[in-house]
Amino acid sequence: MHPLLSKSTIFTDGLDHPEGIAVHPDGTIWAGGEAGQIYRISADGKTVETVANTGGFILGIAFSPGSKWLAICDLGKKCIWKLDLQTYDLSLFAEGAGGHRFNIPNYAVFDENGNLYVSESGAFREVIGKILKFSPDGKGQIWHPGGFNFANGMALSPDGKYLYVVVSFLPGVERVEILPDGSAGERSLVCTLPETVPDGLAFDVDGNLYVSCYAPNRIYKVTPGVEVTVFMDDWEAHTLSNPTNMAFGGPNLDQLFTANIGRWHLTKIDAGVKGHALPSHVR
Repeated sequence: MHPLLSKSTIFTDGLDHPEGIAVHPDGTIWAGGEAGQIYRISADGKTVETVANTGGFILGIAFSPGSKWLAICDLGKKCIWKLDLQTYDLSLFAEGAGGHRFNIPNYAVFDENGNLYVSESGAFREVIGKILKFSPDGKGQIWHPGGFNFANGMALSPDGKYLYVVVSFLPGVERVEILPDGSAGERSLVCTLPETVPDGLAFDVDGNLYVSCYAPNRIYKVTPGVEVTVFMDDWEAHTLSNPTNMAFGGPNLDQLFTANIGRWHLTKIDAGVKGHALPSHVR
């Protein structure tokens, strides 16, 4: 048994194959379901409330700076939704940009200025993935045309200079430089992860990158010097079961939460390291 399994628990159960996950500054954990559910889960994991339903299939979710609204990637409806966190009203945010209509809007990331990056996976086994970017007023563009071999989870580097992108069928991680004017710069390879299907990303305060894999049931740690090690592995697939997206949370931001699309629960890992605070947590 991997050592971290003893420091991991099922945080909450009974969800509908969750893929997206995000932590609110108030300690609640939010997740999506495959029938369009948006779940709000209490900080202790004991109470689950369905606050909205899009009728689609929820992939990545992300809180805006200040956590005023939740961006929701919807595979079923092929769009991005905006969920007002005061009223829980859903509104359509985008169906695409720059002449491109979403096919698989997979993951959403906000920067500190409220710009929203969205990975468009493209299609299975087609190297046509790209990244779209939306300004705070909702105006969108194709930020990087790709092609990525299934662009998936993303994370901004702690210094805000790079957007890291999971490329699931590479398989591995790439990154794109963010130029001073906000446009996309050089694209480069970070690492490959042979015989895996990577899905989600998260940074800690030391600049280490964590990569969750849909297959096998594993999380990798990639140091700033690109040393790749196994952070956690679960061959039984009971605690980690096709882990997709991840988010740091808890009172000290040192618990790593994962969504498990292969089952019905969220996992809480006592990571032993503090996560990098996202713009939603910076006041």
